[in-house]
Formats: sequence, structure tokens, C-alpha cells
Amino acid sequence: MDCDEIVSGLILELRRGTLILLALSQLKKPTYGYELVKKLKENGIPIEANTLYPLMRRLESQGLLKSEWDTSEAKPRKYYRITDEGLVVLEKTTEHWREFSKNVNNLLGGKNNEE
Repeated sequence: MDCDEIVSGLILELRRGTLILLALSQLKKPTYGYELVKKLKENGIPIEANTLYPLMRRLESQGLLKSEWDTSEAKPRKYYRITDEGLVVLEKTTEHWREFSKNVNNLLGGKNNEE
């Protein structure tokens, strides 16, 4: 297997869980899908709509998000918002992420890591 393929696969694995955490964190107020795609991209986290929408449907089926259609504008939009259960999941996973990423950074050569 080619080195680039291996790196690509590892990056994909790293992104999957991270995207869930990031999506939940941005849905404290009602947001439609394209708005979320744009916000993530502006912050250096590009995501394709065909990746985001299935993720949103799955999070909704798990009870972590709620959605509703707004048909008051010319173009109807589906807005997503985190649920109370989603907020609990977000809080717990964020806490884990912070500790985990601090430890990973230390092991990969951050402060306090002597080679």
C-alpha cells in the first residue's frame, strides 16, 4: 500500500469523530446545513454537503439534534438544533477531547516532551 493512501485513510478516521463534535458545538442555535458547511470551512474544517447531511440525519435519529423546516422564505430550509441530550453528549465529549488532545500533543512533541 502506498504511503499517501495510508495517510489519507488515517486522516479520514481522525476527521470522523471530530466532525461530530464540531457539528454539535455549532448547533446551539438553529442553523441550516449550508450555513454549517460554510462556517466549518471558514474555520479550516472543510466538509462536503454529501458528508454533512447523512451525519446530521444520524445525529437526529440518535436524539442529539432536532430539525424543522422554515418555509417562510422563498427557498425552504431545514434548520438543525442540538437537543438537551445532545448538549450533555457535547459537554462530555468536549471534556474528553481537551484532555485527550493535550496528552496527544505532549506525546507528539509539545511542551514538556523530551526526545
